[in-house]
Formats: sequence, C-alpha cells, structure tokens
Amino acid sequence: MNVTIIGAGYVGLTTGLALSYIGHNVCIVEKEKRKIELLKAGKSPIYEKGLEELLALVKKNVVFLETPGKEVSNSDVIIIAVGTPPLENGEADVSYVERAAKEVADCLLRGKSYTIVIKSTVPIGTNDKVSWQIKQRLKENKISCEVNMASNPEFLREGMALYDALYPDRIVVGARSEKAISDLQQLYNPILQQTFTPPHFLPRPNGTKLPHFIVTDIISAEMIKYAANAFLALKISFINEIAGLCEKVGADVVDVAKGIGTDKRIGMSFLNAGIGWGGSCFPKDTSALLEFAKKIGYDMPIVSAAREVNYRARRAVVDKLKAYFGDLMGKTIAVLGLAFKPGTDDVRESPAIDIIKILLVEGANVKACDPIAIENARKVLGANEEIGFFEDPYKATEDADAVILATEWPNWANMDFEKLASKMRNLLFIDGRNYYEPEEVKKAGFIYMGVGR
Repeated sequence: MNVTIIGAGYVGLTTGLALSYIGHNVCIVEKEKRKIELLKAGKSPIYEKGLEELLALVKKNVVFLETPGKEVSNSDVIIIAVGTPPLENGEADVSYVERAAKEVADCLLRGKSYTIVIKSTVPIGTNDKVSWQIKQRLKENKISCEVNMASNPEFLREGMALYDALYPDRIVVGARSEKAISDLQQLYNPILQQTFTPPHFLPRPNGTKLPHFIVTDIISAEMIKYAANAFLALKISFINEIAGLCEKVGADVVDVAKGIGTDKRIGMSFLNAGIGWGGSCFPKDTSALLEFAKKIGYDMPIVSAAREVNYRARRAVVDKLKAYFGDLMGKTIAVLGLAFKPGTDDVRESPAIDIIKILLVEGANVKACDPIAIENARKVLGANEEIGFFEDPYKATEDADAVILATEWPNWANMDFEKLASKMRNLLFIDGRNYYEPEEVKKAGFIYMGVGR
C-alpha cells in the first residue's frame, strides 16, 4: 500500500519505518527542516533503539518531505501522527492535528478513495471534528472524493518503540466504515499474522503471540488510549503510595510488590516503586483526561490523586536529604540519570529534572549525569552555574555529599560503589528506583535509602 505519515516524532517515525519494513511504500512528512535533513542522511533525529539500523534497511521504501504533495495524493492510507502538547490549562493542543488534516485535504484528488487515520493522542471527539473540517475543506476546494476516517491509537514505549510497533499486544481501530477497517487490516496484516522476517537487531521475542485486532467505534478508540495510560499511571502511583506507608511501618515495598504482583489479577508490571513517572505520555494524557472530564462536568478523583502522588514522590527524595543533612544550602548533590526512563534521551516531565529544580531552590549545588540526555537536559534547565553536567558517574560524584539514582540505566547496573565512595565528602546514597541491592551499597560505606525499603 502507499502510505503517508504526517509527523516524524517518536510515533510517526517509528510507525513509518515499521510499515516500510513490512513492505509498504511510505512517505513521511515533517515540517522541521533539521529532522528531514538528518533522516535523508540516514540519521535519526531522536534516540530510539534500532531506528538508524532500520532506516538503513528501508531507505528504498521511504521518502522524507517537508511539505505534503503528490505522495499524499497517491496514498491509500494517510496517518496523522503530529504532537498534541499540553496547553497551560492542561488540555491537549489539537491545533497541529487540525492543521495537518487541512493540509492533507488540500492534496486529495477527485474521485479517489482515502482512509485518513488519526494516530496522535487526541481528546475524545477530535476525530469527528477533524472529519468535519476535512469535508468543509474539500467542499471549498470543490473536490469530490471518498474519505474514510479512523482512529488508530499508538501504544509505543519510548526505548522499546520499534519492538512495540513490530510485535504489539494489540492493534486498535475505531471506524464507522468497512473500507477504513479493511484498509487498516490490510496495512497491518504482516504484523497481525507475524509473517515478516524480523530484523536481525530486533528479533521476534520468544513466545510472541499474534496481536489482537480490536475493532470499535471512533469514540471508544480515542478513550482506549487515555484509559490505558491513566491505568498504568495509577498503578505506579499506587505502589508509590504504598511505599510511603512501608517506610512508616518498616515494611519492604519490593517484597510487598512481589506479594501482590504474583496475583494474576494484578500482575508484576508497573509495580516498581520509585520517584514517579514522567515522559511525554502519562503526565500529558492524565492532565488532558482530567480537563476533558471537567469540561463535561465529570469528576475523576482517582486520576487526580495519581498525579498528586506522583509529584509527591519527587519531593520525598529531597525530604530524605533534608532529614539527613538539615539545611541543603551549599551541599553538592550528584543526580545520576536525567532522562525520564532508560533507553531514551527524553527529559520531558522527568522526575530527575523536577528534583534538580527543587534542589536548586533549596540552595544545593547539583552535579547531573546521564549517558545520552545531557543536551536535552541543558535546554530545559538552562545556563546555571549551580549545575555541572557529566557523562561519567564517577566524575559526577567527586566531592559530592550525596548521590540520587534517578534513572536506572543498564550500563550502571554493575556500579563500583567503592570507587564511587572514594572521593565523596559524605556517603549518602538515595536509590530512587530501588535498582541496587541495599547490602551491596552499604558494603562501600554508604548510608542507603531506597523508596519504601
């Protein structure tokens, strides 16, 4: 099939390269010139495992453009995957989706049939609104063609996005026409049937089951995306709230999580207590869901509480430092990890960034460390003489009074704690992800503080 993707962010780029790999002809449209230049040179504008390797494999099947053109006109399926950043009030900004839809409408040809898919995470009802706008644009342009709208939410994890694109749990399609459903079933068929040969650098996981193909109405498909992210955010906040209680009574949240997670009704995933969730999805989507609910007069106290607990987890780390040192004025704190999770350079809503901001307000000096996210962290934190940036954790901890492990990078799994401790002024280690065995850290002389331990 001929496919156009509007937007070369995490979702658009990953989806486009995955679809080209399984045999489709793909055009990716991106307004940001720098991204297009990098992609044409075989470089990924974002850090994501396997993207550049896949880009090299599919370069004959994919083209990159700054503006939509004849490739859009000749497409069977057009996927809108642009950003929906939060507005000041927490609502999702759908203006980029609407703009993309109008530009797409200007490229449609008389007498042709198209399936237009919204993959961006959008408030409930957006697909219907965009459908109306496209019809109005076509009427203005005096073009008569068949447009079948669909909602096809994404469920990609940053750091594992290509795995999730090629080996998904489910593919959700919300549509009113059989043509849209048929087109998307054809589009994803190699993935649904797992008939493609896996890339050697992204092998099919053992025990992979065929994805569910879930067909529903458009409103339900939009709701599924928000409900999924809200539930995962709730689960993390729940175990973090339990962790706080564990600290009060002397229980170990790691054992508690294991004890409840082995119940198949609950499951172990997303039960790792820590300093909370961040990134581009959970914070934005829970906020947008609350704002949408408020507009229609519906209260969602559970989702609201999950957000409150999440940000309380960041403050709790600083409270541990203050309980130990008292005043943090002039203290040097090493923060290991800046990305909101390992495997990505994304620092949006990163707990580490929030913790650093609180530390600065408290008068501390910060030595920030990350293997790949420093450039993005600098953009967020700005020029500040109280912050030093390091890629090497051992250099970051020199003359530090305390260490906070904020991102559990795999290459830090075998940390030499004696080396870490050798040049520090004070030996306090706050494991914000419960990543290390407490006794291993204590052997080097550290006072160890985890979350709920």
